[in-house]
Amino acid sequence: MVRNKFSLLVYAIIGLAVIGVITQLFTNTASFLTSILTMVGFAAAIFAVIYFFVFRKGSSSSNDAKKYKQAVKQSKSKYSQKQAKPTNNNSQSQPSAMKKKLNKRASHLRVIDGNKSKRKNRASF
Repeated sequence: MVRNKFSLLVYAIIGLAVIGVITQLFTNTASFLTSILTMVGFAAAIFAVIYFFVFRKGSSSSNDAKKYKQAVKQSKSKYSQKQAKPTNNNSQSQPSAMKKKLNKRASHLRVIDGNKSKRKNRASF
């Protein structure tokens, strides 16, 4: 019952607001249009300020999201190349795959050859 009374009150307020807007539109059109444009302008300004300060701060955390998306894209391209190998002639693809495996090195790793003769002469220093 309380809910019905509350909804009736809300509908009555909305109805009176609509009647007031229509009355103002016909009696004082210039003032009505300027007030509407002013409200729209203020709403746009408030939205712009909120968007600039709230969503711009979130873009720094989206830097991680950008890095993640780039990694996913790189991973997809890496694994799609493995699946897209042509298998029209098995005898030719087997030796070429072996050559690729032998020649493939991790570019970020390198072998450091130490000077073995210095190690033996350490005691003489």
